[in-house]
Amino acid sequence: VQLQASGGGLVQAGGSLRLSCAVSGRTLGAYGSGWFRQAPGKEREFVSTINWRGNEYYTDSVKGRFTISRDNAKNTLFLQMNSLKPEDTAVYYCAVQREYYSASSPIQEDYDYWGQGTLVTVSS
Repeated sequence: VQLQASGGGLVQAGGSLRLSCAVSGRTLGAYGSGWFRQAPGKEREFVSTINWRGNEYYTDSVKGRFTISRDNAKNTLFLQMNSLKPEDTAVYYCAVQREYYSASSPIQEDYDYWGQGTLVTVSS
């Protein structure tokens, strides 16, 4: 299983970015997937997840600004990030859940394959 994240970059506060994560070796339509982030000097934290049914969940700090989605035909996960804030600056990681047809989870240990991370920097 391989995950390739892309789309990070430098953006001004209030701007937008769209992250992508191309997945091979595991079908997103059968497995939940998600995005996590790690800011400088902090622990990695949950951002958003979409389960195999397509149900979306978000951490409170990004609700209304970020949207998770996927393209089953391309087996690719996305994170549309709008109204970005300096506190959104982090390395963003995509991940796929360990068990198929499982419930959504914000717990990192429930994900067994991870992308390499893509850096998002939001300037004030």
